[in-house]
Amino acid sequence: MRKSCRIFFGICLLPFFIVIGCADRQKVDSIAKTYPIIPSPTKIVYGQKEIVFHGFSVDRGDFKTEASKLMDFLKSETLEEDTKGLKFKFRKGIVDGENNTEAYQLDIDSTVTLIAQTAKGAFYGVQTLKQLFRKRMDQGVLPKVRLFDRPAFKIRGFMHDTGRNFQSVAQLKEQIDVLALYKYNVFHWHLTDNPGWRLESEIYPELQSEKSFSRGVGRYYTQKDFKDVLAYCKARHITVIPEFDIPGHTDAFRKAFGFKDMRDPKVLPILLQLFEELCGLADAGEMPYIHIGTDEVRESEESVPDSDIRSIMDLLHAKKREVIVWKAGIDIPSDSTSINQLWAQYPPKKSHRFIDSRSNYINHLDPFSGMSRLYFQQPCRQSEGDSIALGGILCAWPDNNVANQRDILRQNPIYPSIVFYSEAIWNGRKKDHKEYWANLPSPDTPEFKAFKNFEDKVLVHRNLFFRGKEFPYVRQTDIEWQLIGPFDHKGETDASFPVEDKIMEEYMFDGHEYRWTGPHVGGTIHLHHFFDFPSVTDQTSGTFYAYTEIFSPDDRIQEFWIGFQGWSRAGGRRGGPTPKLGQWHTTDPKIWVNGSGIPPPHWKQPNLGAKTDEIPFVDEDYFYREPTNVKLKMGWNKVLLKIPQGGSSWKWMFTCVPLNKTQEGVRESTGLRFRTKLPSNSETQ
Repeated sequence: MRKSCRIFFGICLLPFFIVIGCADRQKVDSIAKTYPIIPSPTKIVYGQKEIVFHGFSVDRGDFKTEASKLMDFLKSETLEEDTKGLKFKFRKGIVDGENNTEAYQLDIDSTVTLIAQTAKGAFYGVQTLKQLFRKRMDQGVLPKVRLFDRPAFKIRGFMHDTGRNFQSVAQLKEQIDVLALYKYNVFHWHLTDNPGWRLESEIYPELQSEKSFSRGVGRYYTQKDFKDVLAYCKARHITVIPEFDIPGHTDAFRKAFGFKDMRDPKVLPILLQLFEELCGLADAGEMPYIHIGTDEVRESEESVPDSDIRSIMDLLHAKKREVIVWKAGIDIPSDSTSINQLWAQYPPKKSHRFIDSRSNYINHLDPFSGMSRLYFQQPCRQSEGDSIALGGILCAWPDNNVANQRDILRQNPIYPSIVFYSEAIWNGRKKDHKEYWANLPSPDTPEFKAFKNFEDKVLVHRNLFFRGKEFPYVRQTDIEWQLIGPFDHKGETDASFPVEDKIMEEYMFDGHEYRWTGPHVGGTIHLHHFFDFPSVTDQTSGTFYAYTEIFSPDDRIQEFWIGFQGWSRAGGRRGGPTPKLGQWHTTDPKIWVNGSGIPPPHWKQPNLGAKTDEIPFVDEDYFYREPTNVKLKMGWNKVLLKIPQGGSSWKWMFTCVPLNKTQEGVRESTGLRFRTKLPSNSETQ
């Protein structure tokens, strides 16, 4: 079987390569841009033609379930089975000599042939077909293409914290479908936290009593719900990793039973029974991992003896489950078998299996600069996975209370993050480009060109697969800025500097020479990153200015996303308070277009302090409030931003992006161009 499949792959590709080598390259490039695949396949060759078909037939071969899913998809697109239609063939075999159980080979020509070793590989081939399929009138359309594909990492996951903020099963399933489309294979389900124990216990119904909840009172998943999500994931070859986070994050647990602390002798027996009950909801084959948390044990009432954690681990091992713990978390010296899930910047333990969630927290991410981080970071800090470095999990921790469950998707760039991170976790990265974690590369670098090419793919997918969904991303690789600063404002963030009076190539001020630098590219620019990732400056206070020019083909009122300093949807309003009415931010930033100041929004919640976890976000960030309307004239428009930093502010950044808001989602503005050419003569701004 192995030999015959390798020969098949080689024989089929040879004439295809010859055709491609002689074909009109522009036609091939056009096909590739029209039919992008995310994550990018390991090897791919596009043809120069499309396959147009009215009906289809499917030879299900060894993969009847996966083939049936393709049939259901095509029927949902109103295509009918027809023996004379385009034939899809499913075949089992080792692909191109690979022994990767998730690998597959796809050949779209007069017949569509999908070869895989396992049902997982066949499923991923179907997802690729779904990405490639287009409907044109009453016809189906696919590009001619041949590809081989396989993942670099065993674990490719996404985590939701439903302990703090409950989400309905329907909303979770919507996101699970997106995970499946982008070939994720793990849903990490954080089920418990201080505001609530969200999984029903039939043994201890106290956990669902009203007194145990501080948010979303009475909102939890029944065991039937849990099994429903488990089955939904299994059908999509996604493994659920349930997490009971103990002994920290257990306010709800303690309130349910009236425990003053986790050292009460009754605690351990209850926890053991709860974990045993959890294991009883699915066998070890379907639910092989159990996450027990152990992070952020910060209060005296949360601490427990190491022996308690060891007892829980022993129970789970006896149930044939792999144990996952957070690192940093409780470190049990005798533990050599658990899997560490890394967060913040904590390194892995030597020779200890780990999952990488460092720098993967969506609740901290900006929709623009955050996508650079997810695209350029190297999961596990190595090029591909192995028996120690298992993979990565993208995490959504919207700690703050939310007004409604959809705000979790609206106020965090969850869908763009899933798409951008899929490229890194499926294909791996040859290098960890930490220098691009905060801002995009310089436009003259190959790394920038790679990001720009991937961004093109993302925009096609946004328009096709996320219509009407929360996808706060528009093209940013054509937005350029010149920067100057930081000027020393001596603690007075509202201090003015000569840049506000005249735009010149250089300035002498207070004994220092200042010159513009650039171009700096991106919708968001971090001047100094809040996690100290490499950015524009190492200084932590001062005043920067950003300058650009925007060409408009007509006079118009243009929608803009404008924001300063940004917020994390976690830990209250870190860096608060929120601005007063009449301020863009407490650090006194400003924006002028053609010399006229652009007023800030009329804030719905001005002057809120930092410790306001229970007050939901409403309009604090640019991407979930109404865009700002800005008057542009026909021709070139001069845009100047002032970005001071100081006081309690945590972030030092700005966003300024033109866009069009439509019913289907945000889209690029039409006809606008950026340039960073400084005026040749001094001008009043």
